[in-house]
Amino acid sequence: MSKAIKLSEELISDAAINGKAQHRSVPKQIEYWARLGKIADENPDLPLGFVKGILIGIEEIKAGDVSEYQFG
Repeated sequence: MSKAIKLSEELISDAAINGKAQHRSVPKQIEYWARLGKIADENPDLPLGFVKGILIGIEEIKAGDVSEYQFG
């Protein structure tokens, strides 16, 4: 569901700059930040880098980019 909301020009500008570097549109960059913020808020003991790693891992699984871990 999409909905129109008012955001500051500064946030939109920052999202445009960061989104361009990450190949995301402004709305997708803001959604990404919101998702990270929500996860960080719900899991304050987890470092941000760890959270980002989990999100990358989830996307790798969705893309089928996985292999069985070999112990030893």
